[in-house]
Amino acid sequence: MKIEIISCLSDNYSYLIHDEKSNTIAIIDPSEFETCDKIIKKYNKLDFILNTHHHADHVNGNLELKKKYNSKILGFSQDKKRIPGIDILLEENQKKKIGNLEFEVIFIPGHTKGHIAFFFSKEKIAFTGDTLFSLGCGRVFEGTHEEMFYSLNKIKNLPPDTKIYCGHEYTKSNLNFCLAYDPQNTFLKEKAIDIQKKLNSNLPTIPTILGQEIKTNIFLRCNDPEIKLALGLKDSSEVEVFSKLRDLKDSF
Repeated sequence: MKIEIISCLSDNYSYLIHDEKSNTIAIIDPSEFETCDKIIKKYNKLDFILNTHHHADHVNGNLELKKKYNSKILGFSQDKKRIPGIDILLEENQKKKIGNLEFEVIFIPGHTKGHIAFFFSKEKIAFTGDTLFSLGCGRVFEGTHEEMFYSLNKIKNLPPDTKIYCGHEYTKSNLNFCLAYDPQNTFLKEKAIDIQKKLNSNLPTIPTILGQEIKTNIFLRCNDPEIKLALGLKDSSEVEVFSKLRDLKDSF
């Protein structure tokens, strides 16, 4: 499984997947046609388009790419009226193959009502769209804070060595937020050095490793006593802590 990271728009990531054994080509969340097509042209084919959710900055390339390459578009069944050109409707926990590569559909509402992740268990790779970011999580637009919390925990329960490929390069701002409310976290300080090195070299900070996120991403650490104390929520539930953090991040 070969993955090419495609930088789109101002801070979006689309991902080209090449199953080398079957020569199957797929793309995750094509934000825009031209930028994605420059990479796809190297292969002269595009078999599948996979969408994590319906937002324009994740589906804008759908129709032009489908028209050019006769690709099949896959998305969640609940978003069948909102994902342009959708052909194949996916269901929660469904397993589906692109070439020889099998992924599981993980339903993770919160950012949108129909958001999903694609988890390739054999390769231990997850495409999480705008739900889990490096050191952050997506805004809650259509769902509830509780839904987003439980969606993040679904991802948190994947194998710790899972590589996370998310929808945006938000890592630096997310880092600053985590440091503001979790300043004594030594794992976070170490990660900050690595992040800065990548940014200084104009490299993506993605993928991130789930096990590292569990140690450093404040949105995955809502049970930490020090974070609860910092927020003045010593005796609050994890959902309440998450809701407070998400509200704080919205205005950070």
